[in-house]
Parts: sequence; C-alpha cells; structure tokens
Amino acid sequence: MTEENGTVVTEFILLGLTDHAELKVVLFMLFLVLYAITLVGNLSMILLIQVTPKLHTPMYFFLSCLSFVDVCYSTAIAPKMLINFLVVKGTISFPACMVQHLCFGVFVTTEGFLLSVMAYDRYVAIVNPLLYMVLMSKRKCVVLIIGSWVSGISNSLIHTISLGRLSFCGPNAVSHFFCDIPSLLKLSCSDTSMNEQLLLIFSGVIAMATFLIVILSYMFIVAAILRIHSASGRQKAFSTCASHLTAVTIFYGTLSFSYIQPSSQYSVEQEKVASVFYTLVIPMLNPLIYSLRNKEVKDAVKRVTEMKHFPC
Repeated sequence: MTEENGTVVTEFILLGLTDHAELKVVLFMLFLVLYAITLVGNLSMILLIQVTPKLHTPMYFFLSCLSFVDVCYSTAIAPKMLINFLVVKGTISFPACMVQHLCFGVFVTTEGFLLSVMAYDRYVAIVNPLLYMVLMSKRKCVVLIIGSWVSGISNSLIHTISLGRLSFCGPNAVSHFFCDIPSLLKLSCSDTSMNEQLLLIFSGVIAMATFLIVILSYMFIVAAILRIHSASGRQKAFSTCASHLTAVTIFYGTLSFSYIQPSSQYSVEQEKVASVFYTLVIPMLNPLIYSLRNKEVKDAVKRVTEMKHFPC
C-alpha cells in the first residue's frame, strides 16, 4: 500500500499465541503434529471414498468435499503459523495478509454451507429413503457444491475488499497468529464501523441461515426417526446423523463465539483459543469423527487394509 492511500504500513507483525521462547518450541511440535494429522486424515478420507465404489453416494461425495475444504483452510493458516514459531519476529506483508484473509474467509464460509448441505442430505435420506437417489441426483449434488463455493467466495471478497480500502498508519502488531479481521480492524486508523457492520450482518446472516437449515433438517429427521417402529432401525438412523451433528456443534460453537459478537465484548485471548479450534482442531477432528462413528467407512478401511496386506 502507498502513502497516497493514507497507508504507511507495508507489513504486519503476527504476535502469535505466546511470547515465551520455550513455549514456542512446544507449540510448534504440537501444531505440527495436528497439521500433519489433518493432512493425512482428510486426504486419506478423500482417497478412500474415491477407491471404494460402495461409498460413491451423495453423502460421501459431500464428505470428500468437506475433507478437501478442511485441508485448504487449515493450510491457509498452519504453515505461516508454524514458521512464526521458529523466528524472532513473525512478519507478513500487507498483500500476503490480505490473501490469507481472503483464502481463510472462502474456506471457512464454504465449510459452513457444506455442513448445511450435508444436513439437508441426511434429511432427504431419512425422510424420503425410497426417493433419495432421485432427489439427490449427481447434478443436484454438483449444484449444491458449486453454490457453497460461490457463497464462500462472495462473502470473503466483500470483507477483503472493504478491509483493503482501510488505512493502516501504525502500530502494525496483530495480536493474533493469522490475519483475522477483528484483530486487523483494531489497527486501522480509518473508520471501521462499516466493516464491523458488514462482518456482523454477512457473517451473522450466513451463520444463522446455515445453522437454521441444520436445525430444521434435524427437526424433520428426529420426527421421522420416532415414527420408525424398529428399535434397530431407529438406532441405525440416529447413527448416520451422529457424526455430522457432532461436527456441526463444534464448528458453529467456536465460530459464533469469535465473530457473532459486538466489538465491545471482543476478547483477544478468548478469540485466539476459539481460533485454534476452528482453524486447526476441527479440520483434524472431522475425518476422525466420521470414520470412528461410521460403520461403512470403517468397513471400507478394513477392506483396503486387507487388500494391501494380501494382494492377489
């Protein structure tokens, strides 16, 4: 950015999670392991779904898309965070900061839409099981995925463009481990009221709309399950939803804590903890949640493992 725009800041300093050198080494090792598990878990899930014909259904198509998004938005944050643990002063240029913010916004918003799409998919599968493959056709699944990505890109572009129009005259120390918009707004010497309103309106509306879809879907799902006479049938129906419901609860719980609150109640330290969950922990947990609680995935893993050890 140039001084003609009233901006003299050309780079930001990411203060990270701690100032203590000994803790930085421990945190580096911890988050390196978390990131490695995230990559291996999600990429393995995508590969497993691709090589297992039994998993070529809308439910697992959406799950593979979720795994891809988890890899992307964890990668938008983790590498720079890990590097900053090893240097004295973690800096990031203004353009790189905007790119990181844009990418993170795209992926995290897309994930929210994907979780609502997956809730709708479970609703169709349980409420209309005989028409499931008709109602969730390949074309419709692709349209839902494209819609999720377009919504994520549009939302992130709005916030990134409005953020890029602000002036940053110093200080340039971001009290966070990545370019998170609430932390950046605190450093601007411009009027940020419009940015705060955009953040509250767009992020709030998107979060509430997608969460409402999830809630309504599960209301119909529960009603349909209660009408099932067989106890084993009810248990099977609940088990297909348990993994998704767990992922939704963790995701929306931490994300709403960070973004859907007035700036007067914003706590940097609390937001950092929440950010660790939705940027690093949740992408790592998702493949574990869906594999450990899903019989079809566990059976597919077992078959692939047996094929590896006993090739014919």
